[in-house]
Amino acid sequence: MATDVGVVPLDRGERIAVATLVGGRATDAAVHDRAHVAHDARLSAPRARIVWQDARSAVPALLDAGVRLERVRDVRLVHRILVDARGLPAEERWSRALRAEAEGLFSLAPDAEPLDELAGQLAAQEAAIGDDAGLRMLAAAESMGAVIAVELSRQGLPFDRARHDALLAEALGEPPAGGGPGDRPLGMEALAAQVRDALGAPSLNPDSPQEVLKALRRAGLDVASTARWELREHDHPVIAPLIEYKHLARLHTANGRAWAQRWARADAQGRTRLAIEYVPGGVVTGRWATEGSGAMQIARQIRAAVAAEPGMRLVVADAAQLEPRALAAIARDQALAAAGRGTDLYQGLVDRGVVDSRQQAKIGMLGALYGGTTGESAVVLPRLARAYPRAMGVVEAAARAGERRERVRTWLGRTSPLPPRWRDDERGLRQARAWGRFTRNFVVQGTAAEWALAWMAGIRRAIRDIEGAALVCFLHDEVIVHAPEEAADAVAASVREAAADAGRMLFGAFPIEFPVQTAVVADWSQAKG
Repeated sequence: MATDVGVVPLDRGERIAVATLVGGRATDAAVHDRAHVAHDARLSAPRARIVWQDARSAVPALLDAGVRLERVRDVRLVHRILVDARGLPAEERWSRALRAEAEGLFSLAPDAEPLDELAGQLAAQEAAIGDDAGLRMLAAAESMGAVIAVELSRQGLPFDRARHDALLAEALGEPPAGGGPGDRPLGMEALAAQVRDALGAPSLNPDSPQEVLKALRRAGLDVASTARWELREHDHPVIAPLIEYKHLARLHTANGRAWAQRWARADAQGRTRLAIEYVPGGVVTGRWATEGSGAMQIARQIRAAVAAEPGMRLVVADAAQLEPRALAAIARDQALAAAGRGTDLYQGLVDRGVVDSRQQAKIGMLGALYGGTTGESAVVLPRLARAYPRAMGVVEAAARAGERRERVRTWLGRTSPLPPRWRDDERGLRQARAWGRFTRNFVVQGTAAEWALAWMAGIRRAIRDIEGAALVCFLHDEVIVHAPEEAADAVAASVREAAADAGRMLFGAFPIEFPVQTAVVADWSQAKG
């Protein structure tokens, strides 16, 4: 029989309170110092489920002690799910994230009280989940995702600072002599001078959209913004250097030298790693976010700086057309699933005569998922609706439900929040349609996020006994594993098999494939895609 074991960090995690949680009460409480918490046999007992308030406060201490985390419950993340899915009260103490370096949530309370409260919250969650197998699986997957997020953040992404600086110099120009890491590189400064000359504005700050917009209008350009698509509609000497400057400025700001100085750090072994703070469920659909580092959008120009260490390789894997495949599985649309079997799903639509080109297929499917109603989407969507009525019916039903202010659910049961009430007028109609676009995508994006959690959990299990192998990056539908060179091909095979296992775990016998492209490379830029 499964046993729930509660864990509460005390005194900034240097002491750990442990107890058995039964019927909303904590029994046999014990307090251990951080180094010896693994001596509590309950934490390694067969089928034990370890329960904590927030992974970032509890998991580092458990990992440091050598506790093997297999079955877990993160009550904070599950509480957030159940507030929408089951109407649990949105209690602030169970909703806020804790910092690993901060004091435990209950650090000022007697040892027995916080464990009792943890037990009570777990009991409330169990009652709310009841016999809903999907929600139970989601609670387990979300909780394990929290463990993986901590492990990813602790591991860091292998990063070559010297290569990063060289790539930046090639793209942006050398840094100014004596300048700081945030100062404008010489190549960007040359473009800035061209922009100023073309606009006759010698003091213009090209990083200020307001100043640039005023200068453009003074130069006779009728523009409402500095967006690239709008600039390209005009013929003026400033357009080319301004667009190029904006492109380089984005790289300089997002992934430049100041960024690397802030986020690339030497670990205890002297290895340079890009520190990434992952936020599981950071987006309402369940997708992850990151704090500060912007690691979900590392520019392709500097991906060569993400490089394997000597004797190691990066196994880069991404799931092809994840969201359309998730839609086929949700809808039980056999025809759409067959279109992607053994092939690129978009090309499959072309091969079946549904659309004329792969680009059309992609545009049409994105329109279905995100509510596109104009341009080429409007032309392609009726074809998709005729070919795949079950799949298109699912997203249309979700959109209509959102417009009626109804909740919608992902495959496992993550539930959309209720929107604010809108007025019964034209503005309210626009708000209703916007919310319908949100719920249309919620069911698919959220289900894809659930699949990704199961995929990562499977990868974690598959590589845990390969010495030196570790998950080091996650980007929605892409993962990177840092692995010993001699084991890299086996790791790649395990990553692909974990994708198939995740599909079977979520969707049973439904014949949907989740193909994963893998590449064993020396640096991230060598992976296709």
